[in-house]
Amino acid sequence: MNRKIFFLFASLLLCATMVSAQEKSDLHKRAEAADPKEHIASARSLYIHAFNDYYNRGQMKLGVECATKAASLYYSRENFYKEAFDLLRRADDAINSSPKDSQAEKAAMHYMVTKERLNMYIKLRKSDSAKDQLNIMESQATQSGDENLKNDLLYTKAIYYYTFGMNAQGNAVFKEMANKLTASKEYDKVDEVYQTLISNGRKSNNANMVAQSYSNYIAWKDSTNALKHADEINALKKQIADNEATIADKDSSLSTRWVFIIGLCILAAALAAALVIGAIILMRFILLDRKQKKTIRLANESNALKAKFISNISAQLEPTFKKLDSKQPEVKALLEFSHHIQTLSELENRDSSEIELEDTPVQQFCENLMDQIRDKVKSEVNLTVNASNMSAKINKEYVSHILLHLLNNAAEYTPAEGTIALEFKKRGPHSYQFLVSDTGSGIPEEKREDIFKPFLEIRDLTTGDGLGLPICKQMALKMNGDLDIDPKFTKGTRFVLDLHA
Repeated sequence: MNRKIFFLFASLLLCATMVSAQEKSDLHKRAEAADPKEHIASARSLYIHAFNDYYNRGQMKLGVECATKAASLYYSRENFYKEAFDLLRRADDAINSSPKDSQAEKAAMHYMVTKERLNMYIKLRKSDSAKDQLNIMESQATQSGDENLKNDLLYTKAIYYYTFGMNAQGNAVFKEMANKLTASKEYDKVDEVYQTLISNGRKSNNANMVAQSYSNYIAWKDSTNALKHADEINALKKQIADNEATIADKDSSLSTRWVFIIGLCILAAALAAALVIGAIILMRFILLDRKQKKTIRLANESNALKAKFISNISAQLEPTFKKLDSKQPEVKALLEFSHHIQTLSELENRDSSEIELEDTPVQQFCENLMDQIRDKVKSEVNLTVNASNMSAKINKEYVSHILLHLLNNAAEYTPAEGTIALEFKKRGPHSYQFLVSDTGSGIPEEKREDIFKPFLEIRDLTTGDGLGLPICKQMALKMNGDLDIDPKFTKGTRFVLDLHA
């Protein structure tokens, strides 16, 4: 945990320097808004989409930022190191192929990618491989000519040495960095770095590191206080000299003195007026903020009441619909729409903590689902199940609903002699994936973001109400998972259901 704080602190400083002048895309903003603790696969997928989008638009600095963040989401919690290394390799290739950026700019971007690779080797405890990455970063920082990267390199070296128990080397590098910042009078930055170092030493129970860091910090603090006092004295001396010169200039004329005094009074009055106006504006802002929060709360309560009201209306209409001829397409569509409305409302009001999991034999479970669509597929369609003989903790009701809906869609849109596949993959100790793929015509890219959103358009209910996939998406989210389309699959359509037990 302590090393993650180190990496996050240094990476944020570096990324903020490199991309502050560029506007972030909507995909990038959505990726940052996604909570990686709850929707890590979704956040990672959005960052990868943002990287590809920036690459196509030639905005490589922002693209590299998204690629490194996606790589960190691969290994930070789920240990997908191969995928992370592959993504970083793609980022390096994209940088090399960028025609707009200079060699110095490319070196700075390669530095970010190499640093993320270093983080992985440090987490894997591979000292020699991490050292190789440090050497590469030193060359890249030199080629970039960026002083911020050179400072970041010193900080990263210190992390490396402390991580692998080389405290003497770590102290030397850290002292070099502190001296550079002190020379430029950036005292607050040095103080913050020392405090972070001491805090991380305590968290990692490294008494030697805490003792050395604290000793160095006290010594630096004493010397810095002397420098600060000298600066303050010099500043006061300069101010006194300036004031004396001003008084000497004004002493020749009493009227000029009065003008000076009146000017100061006017300035004081203006400052007082500005403070009053600022206080009024701040008060109005606070009141407006409270009003907006109340409006949002009322809107959320209203939406919940609307959902409950619609569900009640649907439940009351359903007995009437059942009295009609269910063989009529319109009646059948209304019954199905009513059922979907109730299901969607129940999902929105249901707490995730109520979802129960049970051990389920995966292979048998998948084969039973596939058997239910065998009589619905076109001629000579190949049905395959690829699932290991193991058990997984899942909610059978929700998972069955989602997979059956996807398989029925695949049966409808897969042409004769095509293929429908259901796969299961274990991604971690408590992480699973179900994949449903077909060789149909596929879903156009411009429609992929909207297929999980309900009520986007008015449609003929006899052709479907468009609520099937939104319901599946809600069920996946309630299980602390996600449902999405695999953008890399190009031979038809592949849906990926991510689950975390």
